[in-house]
Amino acid sequence: MRSRTALPLLVIAAVGCGGGGSPMQPPPPTDPPGETVTAVVFYDENGNGQLDPSEQGRVPDVEVTIAGRTARAEKLTGRVTVRGVPAGSQTLTVLPGTLPPYYTPGVGRSLTVPQDMTQPAPGVGTRLDIGDNHPSVYMAFGDSITRGEGDPAGIGYPGRLEQKLRAHFGDGTVVNRGADGTNSGEAVERILRNLRGSSPAFTLVLYGTNDWNEVPCQDAPPCEVVNNLRRVVDEVKSTRSLPFLATIAPVNPVLAGSSRNDWVSATNDRIKDLGREEGVFVVDLFEAFRRQGGDVSRFFSDHVHFNAAGYEVIAEAFFQGIAFGRSAPTSSAHGLAPLLHRPS
Repeated sequence: MRSRTALPLLVIAAVGCGGGGSPMQPPPPTDPPGETVTAVVFYDENGNGQLDPSEQGRVPDVEVTIAGRTARAEKLTGRVTVRGVPAGSQTLTVLPGTLPPYYTPGVGRSLTVPQDMTQPAPGVGTRLDIGDNHPSVYMAFGDSITRGEGDPAGIGYPGRLEQKLRAHFGDGTVVNRGADGTNSGEAVERILRNLRGSSPAFTLVLYGTNDWNEVPCQDAPPCEVVNNLRRVVDEVKSTRSLPFLATIAPVNPVLAGSSRNDWVSATNDRIKDLGREEGVFVVDLFEAFRRQGGDVSRFFSDHVHFNAAGYEVIAEAFFQGIAFGRSAPTSSAHGLAPLLHRPS
């Protein structure tokens, strides 16, 4: 009678053959049949559909489609490579749902496939409704937190945000219009002259922390904060600048007490409602800090101002909103800080 172990031994022997004893590797993937198309996704400042030498802004991490094929644009360069495109006359377009907030697709780019690879990659444009405001200029509008008090580097969140924007879009200037000690009522008085002086494509509004200092405001959140912020947002929109409205950042629970963060949280609920009512993007700074986990007092230089790590959290939150439309960045931290109480 034949041994029952013969077949398994033959299988083992077969697997072991082939020199070196390593299993056979699958063949490398091959490109799908068709041609390869390259292009650059850019911000079309003048709306002419052409990538002009003066147009340095790129729009990375968005998807384009051509003849049923899709691909994603690279960081910084905006370069996109689509494989498997049928030959002939084709139209390259940007998928609207992948664009950052406020961007819209430009006119689709007609291409002849295969491309003339001796020519520069063509551009496929995106648009922003900013009127005569300066492209790629961001105005950080707020109080001493915006100015960067407490930051050893002296650049606060605006300087850190500018670095992130340039590394992603290839362009971006953040103008710091932070004024010490101002509240949301004073923001209403300040906003128009600052808009006229900067003509920013985007306005980043961070106000409300100092309103707590008005005793009547402590008793009835959000008091006038939301009404004032509505007026600020309306002024921003009237100049065709594009607003990013921030929730109030938390205060240091060790030095400022838990009741103040209760007030901040209640006020932020109405700020988020305001964002929905006004159709503007809300950057949830309170949630961004909550997602860091642990004792949030480590991010502060005093009771309300931040240290370098704290301003990095704010800069990253604004960046994620501007570049990807994320209200609060994700975090890999284990456990979320309650924020409203002092650490035990």
